[in-house]
Amino acid sequence: MKRLKCTIAYDGSGFSGYQVQPQKRTVQGEIEASLNKIHKGRHIPVVGSGRTDATVHAEGQVIHFDTPLDIPCENWQKALRALLPTDIVVKKVEEVSNEFHARFNVIKKEYRYRVLRTELQDVFRRSYTYHYPSPLNIDDMREAAEYIVGTHDFTSFCSAKTSVDDKTRTISEIEILEDNDELVFRFVGNGFLYNMVRILVGTLLEVGIHKKKSEEIKSILEAKNRDMAGKTAPGHGLFLWKVTYDN
Repeated sequence: MKRLKCTIAYDGSGFSGYQVQPQKRTVQGEIEASLNKIHKGRHIPVVGSGRTDATVHAEGQVIHFDTPLDIPCENWQKALRALLPTDIVVKKVEEVSNEFHARFNVIKKEYRYRVLRTELQDVFRRSYTYHYPSPLNIDDMREAAEYIVGTHDFTSFCSAKTSVDDKTRTISEIEILEDNDELVFRFVGNGFLYNMVRILVGTLLEVGIHKKKSEEIKSILEAKNRDMAGKTAPGHGLFLWKVTYDN
């Protein structure tokens, strides 16, 4: 059996998330259906670096699967591209050792969140940006972000549905970039909890409209209480941008 690592991109608008769910269209489901055809009916399970929710996009999701077929990587890419729907693209296929694991070998991930600041909604970007026309104090938001960088218990910044017990994560970088009429939030860390990036964005936006003060971030972290943080920003502005592994 050969283990293949694939870097994929997808438009999350038409999916109920990455992970397979009964009677729902998912990214994993579409990939496994395509692999089923290539393997003449044999089920080939796919392992991803992590799950993304409904409407969340990916520029650099990583998956792996094992196959008995002896096909060159470039031909795998062509075969999958031919079978997959147009809202999923296989960007790269690599053969890796059987010790590689798309989820457990991750050392850091980068997420980006796009906010549209125009007065009117843009019908052509409505599925890829969160329309937020309120005036924002970017300097205050950047100051607040400095309190988030580091190793913390992020209980206040994850969904109550989060199943893991250890909610300590390390955020190594946060940038808030101004790109014409959009704000791009960039988060890099060793791992992210359920809805964590979206809650961080929602909280930073509340700082930007002076609903919260930048220095409140410290007390919100210490409280370990989801009710203290801001609203959860919608999924369609979020992109899983890059997954990094130890060489």
